[in-house]
Amino acid sequence: MPNATSFKAHDPRFAAIVGPSPTAELLAENKVYPFAHEAGVFFPDANNLYITSNRSIGPNGKQTVQITRVDLSKRPVTCDEIATDIPMGNGGINYGKDHVLFCGQGSMTEPSGLYRMSTTAPYKSELLKCDFNGRPFNSINDVVVHTDGSIWFTDPIYGFEQGYRPSPRLPSQVYRWHPDTGAIRAVADGFGRPNGICFSPDEQVVYITDTDRVHGDGTIDDQRVSSIYAFDVSMIHGEPSLTNRRLFAMADQGIPDGVKCDLEGNVYSGCRDGINVWSPGGVLLGRILIDGGVANFCFGRNGEIFALNEHRLWRVQLGAGVKGALLGV
Repeated sequence: MPNATSFKAHDPRFAAIVGPSPTAELLAENKVYPFAHEAGVFFPDANNLYITSNRSIGPNGKQTVQITRVDLSKRPVTCDEIATDIPMGNGGINYGKDHVLFCGQGSMTEPSGLYRMSTTAPYKSELLKCDFNGRPFNSINDVVVHTDGSIWFTDPIYGFEQGYRPSPRLPSQVYRWHPDTGAIRAVADGFGRPNGICFSPDEQVVYITDTDRVHGDGTIDDQRVSSIYAFDVSMIHGEPSLTNRRLFAMADQGIPDGVKCDLEGNVYSGCRDGINVWSPGGVLLGRILIDGGVANFCFGRNGEIFALNEHRLWRVQLGAGVKGALLGV
C-alpha cells in the first residue's frame, strides 16, 4: 500500500483533532481515470459513499464525469459505476434518507442545475432547478442544504472555460433557493470563481471558497485569490441574508476546493497538499498531507474522513471524537 499520507501540526490544538494515533488507509485505486474527485456523500445507514470523477473523455469522444457508489461495508470496498442523466456531476450532498442532491455542471445541450438522484437502483434522477428567473446557470459547482429546507449553491464559469458549456449568462455568484416556495435569490457576489460552500455547526456562518487562482483552462495566476471567505447569516426584514463578508483563510498550496466543518466549528478544506484544517478563528491548525492533493472529501463516523485523491480514495482516521457538522456522526 502506498505510503502517501502524513499529518503536520501548525498549532498545539491540532493534537486534539488527529488524536493519539491517526492513520490513513487506501480504500480504492483506479488507474484508468480519476474516479475520486468531487462530491463525497456518505450515508451511514447503508455505509455507502457517492463520488464524482474528474473530467475524462468518454466513448463518444466528449468530456464526461462518472458517478460511483462505493460500498464501504466490504473489504476491499467495491466501486460500482452508476449510469445517470446528470450532466457533468460535481458537488453533492445528502438529500433526505435516500437521495443525493448533485450539482450538474451541464453541457452544450443539457442545463446546469440541481439534480436529485435516488440511492436505490436504477438511480433515477430528476432536475429540480436550472435557472435564475429564466437565465440559465453557468456550471453549478457545490451545494449545501440548510435545516429550513433552503438550498445554497455556488455557480462559477468553469464549464465555459473547460469547453463544455455555452458563454456565461450570469455572474459568478452564490444563490439560495427554497424548493417549497420556489423563491430564488443571489446572496453573494464579488467572487472570481466561487466553489466550495458549507455552514458552521450552528448555521450562523457560511464559508465559501474562491478558487480564482486556477482558471478552467489550467492557467494559474498567483495574484488572484485562493481563499475561504466567511459570512454571517443575518435575518434582515425576515429574510436570511449574508453580511460581514471577511477573509477567513488563504490556502498557500493550490486552491481551497471543498470545505466542511466539524462539530467544534473547525474548518477543513481540500487543497493541493491534502486537507488543511483551520480553527473557527481562522488559525491554521494543521494539515492532513496526501500526495497529489484533495479536491473534496467528507466525514464518515467517529473521526473518519473519506478523502478524494483523484485516482485514489483514502480513509483517514482522526480522533474518534471528531464528527462532521453535516451528519453529526
